[in-house]
Parts: sequence; structure tokens; C-alpha cells
Amino acid sequence: MHGLAAAALACALALAGPAQAQSEAPQVPAGVAVIDQGRLITDTAMGRALEQRFQAASRALIAENREIEAALEAEERALTVRRANIEPTEFRRLAAEFDAKVEGIRNAQEAKSRTLTRQRDEERQRIVEQALPILARLMQDREALVLIDRASVVISRDAADITDEAIARLDALTPQAPEAEAAPEPAETPEGEAAPSGPGALLPPVSVPPAVGTAPETPDDRPQSPAATP
Repeated sequence: MHGLAAAALACALALAGPAQAQSEAPQVPAGVAVIDQGRLITDTAMGRALEQRFQAASRALIAENREIEAALEAEERALTVRRANIEPTEFRRLAAEFDAKVEGIRNAQEAKSRTLTRQRDEERQRIVEQALPILARLMQDREALVLIDRASVVISRDAADITDEAIARLDALTPQAPEAEAAPEPAETPEGEAAPSGPGALLPPVSVPPAVGTAPETPDDRPQSPAATP
């Protein structure tokens, strides 16, 4: 009986040694670094220059839309005036051609807006790609194994955030871009309301009264306003 107890004690002592040694061994770093991807784009010199270019292009597209709108309004008024002097069949043909023209212009302007937004997204992605080597070096300096976006973090120490340092290093490696030329602010509508702010803002409805001495137009033969086209 005493022999079994002594053997069990000896085994316990033998196992305790390696376990204690293992607990005292140095641990592999398992730190986590945090990055604010939004600030990495908007707060860098490249990101600010990109946003200035995008806003200038957006204002130019809005101004272009306004010019097109004015031209279409004039064309619609002229067509309505002609209604009193042409056959109803001819008027409906001209109105259909006008509607098709408006739809084509609408599609073209919307395509410009989508292209502008896509180009901004692609350039933002390139900024992130240029920052990847910098982020890798910062992770190595911090002995971090994981880098996560701040939007996914519930709580963290400020020391874990490497955004400011990443922005500073990225700016140091890139030449300062010239300031974008300021484009004129969008004009206001005749009613005094601000013009649509989006680059792909569509032309608003145009209310055209019937020509003097003519009967009110029916939905079938009235030229559609730019925004009323399905």
C-alpha cells in the first residue's frame, strides 16, 4: 500500500516539473492592432486631393445638367406652341421623339454620375493598397498578429490604434498633390431652393401651359417633361 502511494507521489512530482517549466516559457506575441480605414482615406493628403477632385467634378456635372435642363425646357415650350399649327398625328410623333431624346439624355447623365462614383471608389482602393506595406511594418513594430478595422471593435486601448502613424508615414511617402481648383457652387432653382447636390441629379418636372387659344393637352399627346419619362 505504501509502495503504491510512493509511486503516485513520484509520478506527480515528475509531471509537475515540465508543466511548471512550460508555464514559465516566453509567450508568442498575440497583439491586435486597430486601424480606422475611413480616416486612412479621408485624412491622408491623397485622400483629401481625391475628394476635392470628386467634388469639383460633381459640381461640374450638376452645372451641365442645369444647362441641359434649360435647353429641354425651351424645346418643350416650342413644341407646345407648335401644337396649334400642326396636325395631332404630327404633334404626337414630335412628342414621342422628344420623349426619346429626353430618355437618352437622362441615361447618358446617369452613366456619367455612376462613372464618377466608380472612379472615386477605385482611387480610394488604390490608397488602401499603397498603405498595406506601411501597415505591415507597423504591425511588425507592434508585434501584432492581427489588424482589424475600428468599426469592428467594441472597445480597445488607444495604444492599439495605428491610424495616425499610418497616415503620417503614407503622407511622407507621397508627394503633396496641388489643391483642386474650386468649381462654382450649383445655382439655385427659380423657386429659391438649392439645386440637387448629387452629381447625377436629374432634371426636375417642367410645367408648360397650353398655347393661347388651344384646348388643354391630353396625357396622350403632351410632350413629357424630362423627369416625367418613366
